[in-house]
Amino acid sequence: MYDFHVHSNYSDGRFLPLMVRAAAEAGLDGVGVADHCIVSGREATDDTRTKLGFNLDRTYERRRRGIEQVRESVDIAVYDAVEMNYEPRDEAAVREFLDGAGFDYSIGSVHEVQGLNVQDASNFRGMSDDERDAVVDAYFDSLVALAASELFDIAAHPDLLERVDPLRGRATEDHYRRAARAFADSRTVPEVNAGRALRDEAVVHPSSTFLDVLTEHDVPLTVGTDSHAPDEIGERAAFLEEFVGERGIDPTGPPSLDA
Repeated sequence: MYDFHVHSNYSDGRFLPLMVRAAAEAGLDGVGVADHCIVSGREATDDTRTKLGFNLDRTYERRRRGIEQVRESVDIAVYDAVEMNYEPRDEAAVREFLDGAGFDYSIGSVHEVQGLNVQDASNFRGMSDDERDAVVDAYFDSLVALAASELFDIAAHPDLLERVDPLRGRATEDHYRRAARAFADSRTVPEVNAGRALRDEAVVHPSSTFLDVLTEHDVPLTVGTDSHAPDEIGERAAFLEEFVGERGIDPTGPPSLDA
């Protein structure tokens, strides 16, 4: 069992050694440290990066040295990865950074549409139904573009909108089929993400309907707990192992690790 998606203090998670040791104590065979990173020449996006502190493009070499040190203290594989914010206008900047950084693998995430953080419910509560549907359309436009770009090994939480009450349930099977066709034609593998599975909202990405559509299109899947604290890893990894077993999913690793 591998967990290809955890965060550390190099973005919005806990200290790197604690996260890796928790993965080892949970009995995992490997863990990927995939901290958030934003690369863009757009002022609004740079302001977001400044506010959130997602500056791995400036600190990844220091983190890489930390990962090398932590590897010596555990008996599991530890991968040097990244979770990049994806917006189609930033493709050139993201590609240049990834080509030079040399991560073991990369994760792409759509966190922003129409200039709005899709995880901030307050952005959408005052919208009409038509406006919310337009946000959902824009989100899936970006998700399809992410797959087509082939910048990333993994697409994180590919229906992130399901975490947000004003947008939850608005994605249609047509949205899912369009995304599934894009992933079927891409090297990018969507993940089964447990980041909200054990909370009150009990959201598993992809949703059951989306997962059925991806399976119908023979899209391979990987797994990630999306953990930000050590005590999340074991419980979420156990959930994922049971979940994929019940669904008959044989998870794959990031394509770059198989190369």
